[in-house]
Amino acid sequence: MPETSPFATKPTLLGELTTLRPFRDEDHDAMAEAMADPEVLRLTGSVHSTAEAIGRRPVVDEALRRWYRSRNDQTDRLDLAVVDNATGRCVGEVVLNEWVRADASCGFRILIGPRGRDRGLGTEATRLVLDHGFTALGLRRISLRVYAFNPRAQHVYEKAGFTVDGITREALRFDDRWVDAVNMSVRPSEVR
Repeated sequence: MPETSPFATKPTLLGELTTLRPFRDEDHDAMAEAMADPEVLRLTGSVHSTAEAIGRRPVVDEALRRWYRSRNDQTDRLDLAVVDNATGRCVGEVVLNEWVRADASCGFRILIGPRGRDRGLGTEATRLVLDHGFTALGLRRISLRVYAFNPRAQHVYEKAGFTVDGITREALRFDDRWVDAVNMSVRPSEVR
């Protein structure tokens, strides 16, 4: 009998400020808005210049719909909508991906759009997904990569227990300047 993936079940994780839950069709507009946000585009390295980041319009096309509709069917990763409990609105996503079963490790990423910033939603969502990864999924290590021009995110990760593993120098060219990437990870005993 084949071994079941721990990522096959898509949980709903409840916090005081946020709820992390499987994606629904009603989340498409919010995710399109978040992914068109100039700050999100810059900080995720999705563009290479300020000019590229400015003026993007949110687009809910068939590719976006298909992507988010398929998230709940993935058995090698966990993609959850970040919902602001105060409004009931999706404001971003958390993802555990790049799973290596033999090493009990995976990557982490989070995207919070403009409607969810500066209120602790990202901090709580990070802690909720780390707790789930280590307790429910049995992971031993979760890692991420954050660009050096995003100290706010690095601070959130450090508050959650991530530590710097190293630097990938000149990982991104943005506005004709090279930006380093900070590689971080956390183990169960380090979560705060």
